[in-house]
Amino acid sequence: MAVHASDKGQQFRKGLRSYASYRDLGISKATGGVVQAHVIRLHGPCDPAVVSIRHVHGVQFQFLYMLKGWMEGEYNGRRERFEAGACWIQPNSIPHTVLDYSDDCEMIELILPGTFETREL
Repeated sequence: MAVHASDKGQQFRKGLRSYASYRDLGISKATGGVVQAHVIRLHGPCDPAVVSIRHVHGVQFQFLYMLKGWMEGEYNGRRERFEAGACWIQPNSIPHTVLDYSDDCEMIELILPGTFETREL
């Protein structure tokens, strides 16, 4: 069966981070929890005291695609800026943190497995 997710009538909900909301794309349900996929909207203005917490995710695969705006982060000691149209993969357990983002920041994230551990450093 094909899965179809539309932004029509779909609501963003609270999730892992207090400064973000998430719109589920239905992939977790369709795959029995094997894959998680959602649109993430970061809420501005960015407060570095809240967002700049180094952490790792215990994942097999994590892919992000920037839909709108931009985000700056630090990945294993290296500062990166991602703007609309950029995509990147975060390797398993790479230490990272959000540094700053635009008020309109929105991205798609795909993660395997669908349930994973996040650990603050």
